[in-house]
Amino acid sequence: MKDVKDRISKLREELEVHRIAYHVNDKPKISDDIYDSLMTELISLENNYPEYKSETSPSVRIGGYVLDRFVKVKHDFRQWSFDNVFNYEELIDWNERNEKIILKLENIYNPSYMCEMKIDGLKVILSYENGVLVKAATRGDGEVGEDITENVKTIKTIPLILKDKINITVIGEAWIKKSDLEKINKIQKENNLTEYANTRNLAAGTLRQLDTKVV
Repeated sequence: MKDVKDRISKLREELEVHRIAYHVNDKPKISDDIYDSLMTELISLENNYPEYKSETSPSVRIGGYVLDRFVKVKHDFRQWSFDNVFNYEELIDWNERNEKIILKLENIYNPSYMCEMKIDGLKVILSYENGVLVKAATRGDGEVGEDITENVKTIKTIPLILKDKINITVIGEAWIKKSDLEKINKIQKENNLTEYANTRNLAAGTLRQLDTKVV
């Protein structure tokens, strides 16, 4: 049994290394076939020895849960939405409000700004406790969102365990590349299925599937 436990642990560590290399750094170290064989071995061992299953195992990323519905969850921190600015006067007003807030909180007089293009997808709020992913939620109305934890686990760029055992809330955007949308729509068309309108709708719709294998 110790050999089984050690092998499962070794497989998880190895698959995590290759997950980062492929999905985060875009520098795969092994072929897809070898990766799949390692994953198949891990799943087989976990099925044969369920006492060693784990919610943070790389095997959970392939999905398999079918949800009845999405449970509502209250955010630990209110999630604000972006404000629109349509002219220069509105931009100046926005800056003046920021300066007052920052001056009051931090005693800083001249804040600097960073600008970036907005990636249009689905806002996702991740909660880690002791370095372990315990909850993933949509923004909802800013105070209450929907629990999409099982679906988010299928996103291979999101770590299930952090290097440090910290409590942290991470906010990001789940999105799909235009090139991937084109590939997916090509498959849809070949199978006489409806093509997806745009990347944002596809990203949002994917994460709101009740069948995690579809995700």
